Amino acid sequence: MTTLPRVITSRHAQAAQRLQQAIRDRTPCAPIRDLVTTDDPEAQVAFGYAVQRLLTEAARESGRRVVGAKIGLTSEAVQKQLGVDQPDTGVLFADMARTEDQVIDLGDLLQPKIEAEVAFTLRADLDAPDLTLDQVRDAVGTAVAAFEIVDSRVENWDIRLIDTVADNASSGLFVLGSDPRPLRELDLPAVVMSMSANNEVVSRGIGAACLGDPCLALLWLARTARKSGSPLRAGDVVLSGALGPMVPVSPNTTYTATIEGLGTVRAAFGPAR
Repeated sequence: MTTLPRVITSRHAQAAQRLQQAIRDRTPCAPIRDLVTTDDPEAQVAFGYAVQRLLTEAARESGRRVVGAKIGLTSEAVQKQLGVDQPDTGVLFADMARTEDQVIDLGDLLQPKIEAEVAFTLRADLDAPDLTLDQVRDAVGTAVAAFEIVDSRVENWDIRLIDTVADNASSGLFVLGSDPRPLRELDLPAVVMSMSANNEVVSRGIGAACLGDPCLALLWLARTARKSGSPLRAGDVVLSGALGPMVPVSPNTTYTATIEGLGTVRAAFGPAR
């Protein structure tokens, strides 16, 4: 991950306030990239993560509890679209979790889209230097089919990398399936995913679409988190990144994803608000 700025400036604070205002008003805001005065891509990403950290600290102070992390931009097609060559990451809070038997209130979201992913639950810390793929695999307790409901606070999803990073990697909500499996039973790059909306297929994909292997995405995150001073810990939930194209959420719709070897996950949405 790009090194964070040592000094938080008024522009970082302005960006954080703009995103917080969008949440409070339930109204998407303008992109925050207009607050950045540098054209250097690395400095822009660092700006975004500094804003994300400000927002995370404010959330914690308000009583929200961190339960894990998400990996975004794991698709080569999406990376090319945004002109980047690496994933990004955001924070998962306990109040972002929904269960399969809940009807999700669209009033909790602004511009939601849904994507099928693999979720990992860690059984060991990932804080060692020079982490390897084998160490990461050994640290995984279980894997399960999951939905991430991504949501941008930026109007019309008019985002670049700096905008989505600052906006907690466009996190919204997540739903975990009910049939977690030991990782040793799974060939994640080869798994096939199919997602339907009210029984109509709307997205297909494979495990290899996620950086070649969802475990490689987890390795990237583990190394990145350790370098930033916040290593992944036992008990953390990690969303791997999408296995196929995300789709806009429609009201009064039930989405079901089947991931070969991991079973299914379901998310039902209520009426428009």
